[in-house]
Amino acid sequence: MKKIIVSLIFVLIAVCAYSQKDVTQFLGIPIDGSKSAMIQKLKAKGFRANSYNKDVLEGKFNGMDVNLHIATNNDKVCRIMLCDANPVDERSIQIRFNNLCRQFEKNTKYMSLGNELIPDDEDISYEISVKNKRYEAIFYQQPTELSDTTLLLEKLMPIILEKYSLDELANPTDEVQTELMKMSLEYMMELCSKKPVWFMISEIYGKYYITMFYDNEYNRANGEDL
Repeated sequence: MKKIIVSLIFVLIAVCAYSQKDVTQFLGIPIDGSKSAMIQKLKAKGFRANSYNKDVLEGKFNGMDVNLHIATNNDKVCRIMLCDANPVDERSIQIRFNNLCRQFEKNTKYMSLGNELIPDDEDISYEISVKNKRYEAIFYQQPTELSDTTLLLEKLMPIILEKYSLDELANPTDEVQTELMKMSLEYMMELCSKKPVWFMISEIYGKYYITMFYDNEYNRANGEDL
């Protein structure tokens, strides 16, 4: 048990230390860099400029026609937003939302903390217009595995030894084991929280569509301009 916990800490902290290179990806493209470079990469994937707005791209994604928007912060891409190009009726959006949830749940590249499907008898129109209910689901892209054990040791030993000695790690007490497990969970949650992919139901003139977001939280505003 002790060896398992210590090994887990090594791996998780290593991933965290390397996490600046482990950002959210969209179609294999890191959500990072300049907007112009991102546009070129997306065009290479088949997207094209919108006829009315050159900052908006259009194309197909996951079998649907979508409009794609790129958000930046300090000249770095921080978000890809996709909106269904063709709004649908209430029943159709309920099916689409639930299907997306199931697709993400089955995809091993993602993890979630739990999302609820929309019941078949749900009155979506009433819930949104009267109760201001927001239908959304959030998932997190899995951290990239690091297989270089030499790199792990080089990166992690100084960090771990700031808090624990080699003797403490070799023979951890129950208290140290508990703290190590807590640290592992905190590191994992922190890392995953930087790579969210989420979607929601949006409404326009009585019709509904899915808005989906691929966010790189490393590039998002974090109060640095205050």
